[in-house]
Amino acid sequence: MRITVIRPRELGSAELAAWRAMQAAGPRLANPFMSPEYAQAVDRVLKGRARVAVLEDGPDLVGFFPFELNGPGVGSAIGGWLSLCQGLIHVPGLMRLDARELLRGCGLGVWEYGTLAAGQPWFEPYTTKTLGSVIMDLSGGFEGYLKGLRERGSKVVKQTRYKERRMGREVGEVRFEFDVRDAGALRLVRQWKSAQYRAMGRVDRFSRRWVVELVELLHGMHGEDFAGSLSMLYAGDRPVAGHFGLRSRHTLITWFPVYDPAYAKYSPGLALHLHMAEEAAKLGIREMDLGPGVGWRYKEELKSHETPVGEGVVRRPCLSAAAHWVRRAPLARARRMILDNERLYGMADRAMRRYGAWRTRSR
Repeated sequence: MRITVIRPRELGSAELAAWRAMQAAGPRLANPFMSPEYAQAVDRVLKGRARVAVLEDGPDLVGFFPFELNGPGVGSAIGGWLSLCQGLIHVPGLMRLDARELLRGCGLGVWEYGTLAAGQPWFEPYTTKTLGSVIMDLSGGFEGYLKGLRERGSKVVKQTRYKERRMGREVGEVRFEFDVRDAGALRLVRQWKSAQYRAMGRVDRFSRRWVVELVELLHGMHGEDFAGSLSMLYAGDRPVAGHFGLRSRHTLITWFPVYDPAYAKYSPGLALHLHMAEEAAKLGIREMDLGPGVGWRYKEELKSHETPVGEGVVRRPCLSAAAHWVRRAPLARARRMILDNERLYGMADRAMRRYGAWRTRSR
């Protein structure tokens, strides 16, 4: 097998067509984060760190492996911790591949991943933790999704719609827009999300300029197979919730959902998700992927089922891999211990929220 490493911007028309055909042939590969458009967008904002390995078996293109350089011999999923689906895009039935040999061909000693797509047997031996990515199943249309919730005994739709009607009476008529092009609305969603990160004691992702540039770039992309997706919920003339994510032909990824906390009693975030699902189903989207559900109650309430995603790291026997292990292994063990223990996770989450509240008051 021949491996050639190039920049995503250097992909030719034949390679792009082969990439999209591989996505169409594999359901879990159709995720927008696995699209060439996403890799090329990251390439534009990361200024030289984005790469893609092109795999050829004889005369045939058999795979594409996008990754990001984080130091000599050290790689991660392209877009790193922003990406909610990672791995190798490949032809059906590809088996003759070894993960360490793939890294060797890429010039890497290490490849770290956080949300590995299902059906990636080459990396599974290196997966240290498996999470459930929450799916809202729209394959039977929006009514089919609601029927599934009712069969589970869920009351989330009834309760959310009651609160939405109440918001309409007390604040203003509720209005939803699925595909918003306004840059001002996107800035508002970013501002809300930054405030939410700070309140939760988390790192503000939008404090990094390249993240802002990437989101703005993706917001302007509107193809059939790949698009940025900004949705807004209004009460009267007031925006009360918003979301920016990505969609492919059949999958919508919820990436940055947020609401104005001043209207929290009306559950505008849940209302937003239900409106998004209804409109997405009309467009032929078969699933909304909400990402890993750890610690998020609203995802549990909305989910139809989960699909597994893995996190882990592949290392080859080399100096860059040894240095990476020394830096990262102790921290990774401590993080896994907290995530695997419900009591420890709850204590850590409460401590971070208290810190976030203190920091917000200080600001």
